[in-house]
Amino acid sequence: RGGACARRGGKMASTAAGKQRIPKVAKVKNKAPAEVQITAEQLLREAKERELELLPPPPQQKITDVEELNDYKLRKRKTFEDNIRKNRTVISNWIKYAQWEESLKEIQRARSIYERALDVDYRNVTLWLKYAEMEMKNRQVNHARNIWDRAITTLPRVNQFWYKYTYMEEMLGNVAGSRQVFERWMEWQPEEQAWHSYINFELRYKEVDRARSIYERYILFTLLVIVHPDVKNWIKYARFEEKHSYFAHARKVYERAVEFFGEDHMDEHLYVAFAKFEENQKEFERVRVIYKYALDRIPKQDAQNLFKNYTIFEKKFGDRRGIEDIIVSKRRFQYEEEVKANPHNYDAWFDYLRLVESDADAETVREVYERAIANVPPIQEKRHWKRYIYLWINYALYEELEAKASKRTRQVYQACIELLPHKKFTFAKMWLLYAQFEIRQKNLPLARRALGTSIGKCPKNKLFKGYIELELQLREFDRCRKLYEKFLEFAPENCTSWIKFAELETILGDIDRARAIYELAIGQPRLDMPEVLWKSYIDFEIEQEEYEKTRNLYRRLLQRTQHVKVWISFAQFELSAGREERLQRCRQVYEEANKAMRSCEEKEERVMLLESWRSFEEEFGTDTTKERIDKLMPEKIKKRRKLQAEDGSDAGWEEYYDYIFPEDTANQPNLKLLAMAKLWKKQQQESEAAAMDPDKDIDESQT
Repeated sequence: RGGACARRGGKMASTAAGKQRIPKVAKVKNKAPAEVQITAEQLLREAKERELELLPPPPQQKITDVEELNDYKLRKRKTFEDNIRKNRTVISNWIKYAQWEESLKEIQRARSIYERALDVDYRNVTLWLKYAEMEMKNRQVNHARNIWDRAITTLPRVNQFWYKYTYMEEMLGNVAGSRQVFERWMEWQPEEQAWHSYINFELRYKEVDRARSIYERYILFTLLVIVHPDVKNWIKYARFEEKHSYFAHARKVYERAVEFFGEDHMDEHLYVAFAKFEENQKEFERVRVIYKYALDRIPKQDAQNLFKNYTIFEKKFGDRRGIEDIIVSKRRFQYEEEVKANPHNYDAWFDYLRLVESDADAETVREVYERAIANVPPIQEKRHWKRYIYLWINYALYEELEAKASKRTRQVYQACIELLPHKKFTFAKMWLLYAQFEIRQKNLPLARRALGTSIGKCPKNKLFKGYIELELQLREFDRCRKLYEKFLEFAPENCTSWIKFAELETILGDIDRARAIYELAIGQPRLDMPEVLWKSYIDFEIEQEEYEKTRNLYRRLLQRTQHVKVWISFAQFELSAGREERLQRCRQVYEEANKAMRSCEEKEERVMLLESWRSFEEEFGTDTTKERIDKLMPEKIKKRRKLQAEDGSDAGWEEYYDYIFPEDTANQPNLKLLAMAKLWKKQQQESEAAAMDPDKDIDESQT
């Protein structure tokens, strides 16, 4: 029992000891997140902001003896050395250390620090500059030269070293030394500003020949090495020569520049500068030549400044003709750009040719015409050739009327005719113009040959008409007959050609041939305008006073068509025949027409016939005939009919007017019943209106 108690007591002691070791932690009752959260980013930002807070300046320390000074130097040097030891690559620590030593006049120590820094990073430009500036500030010229030499040897592409070095030598009055540094610099082929600095250096000491030699070397580098192929360098060289009154040298520089850049790399600024130079020398003809040479070769979009300066020059020193030449030249450039962008833009070619014809020689105009007609449409369809063919026409007219070259005109026409694809389409205008040209040249056989060839290769109505018109003017009637025969073989349905042929025979007095032609014409199975042909035939017989033949023609025509206009024309013919029985014949025609048109579906035509008959009776008829025609006149009524859309759906109703003839009323009993129904409806409406009148009176009295 004692052992158990001891064990129990030991456990209790250990438990009590354990409870004493674990501290009590307060239990968190609300585990929800706080409203304002603190992030790691916020902590870092606050730490950075506190670093920037200004610390109070250290107290000023007064050094009274040498020991305190040495102690101060030791502590300061230890601080700088510690900073350098922490990060050797931070050059600002080295520079601060060296500048501090320099402020204590410890030049040797400062040099040592700069040298140690250069061992760490010899490519740092600021380090070299601070080092050299320290030596120059302390009047250590040889040390400074040594540093500059080391700097330009180590980093020869840093222009700042060269500028500082040459400036130092020039300030020391060592012109030869400065020139030597420039020469060493030029061996590295530096940028443009370095060359100009060297030139300006020589000009400050009036060394014009040396400056010219530098320019020549610079231009030589441009030509051979192509270090700076820029126009402004040549312009600067030329202006340098002009400034020092070497005008011949300046002109040679401009000429060399023009030759160097050639036509592939032309720049308007070069030619503007060249022209202004010649203008200052009063060489106005040279100026015009330069401007025109440049304008002929530089694209329009790159020559705006050139045009502007040329216009100003002509306004100052030129005449009206010169100013017009500028405007024409500008427009010519515009048209050139348009035709280059789209060679098949024939409207642009027309404008260009119009401009060139107004102000250019014949050879230039011909050259532009040849360029224009060389752009043949790529597709052999007539709609694509309609604008193109006028280039040839204008070309031929120009050669004939302006250039007075009949031989070249004939060549233009022949070349155009050979170019046309006659098997697919042709242009009758071109053949006719060629024939008219040959007639003006009094070369009738060639004109006939051309028109005959056109009819053989590609017969067209216009070609036949033109050829016949030509022969009519020449009074070659036999040829006209042959041409009409060919024409009618080619197009037998053309009523106009039949009529013209018959009229020709009538003019020549051959009535039988004319009548035979008309008979052949109306016997054709297909005609484009048969009514015109029949009317012409009838008018022909009336002119010949062949009334019986005219009646026969009308009867034959009515066998083919029952058109109301034919009946009315027949009736008017009978009325104008001039005989005693003309009224009876005319009335008989109207009666026949009325009988024939009873079965006609077009009631408006029958109404037209009856109105014409009524006007005839009113003028020539009796009361009996007038009363008779009035009884034949129809009644006009309004009807409705249903409409249908294209898809078959109902589209509503529409009203229209219809005509009811007396014959229709007698034949259709339903119409009489409809009339009685309308009469009954009218009577009902009248009775209702009469019944409503007493009520209306009572209402008014009560009111």
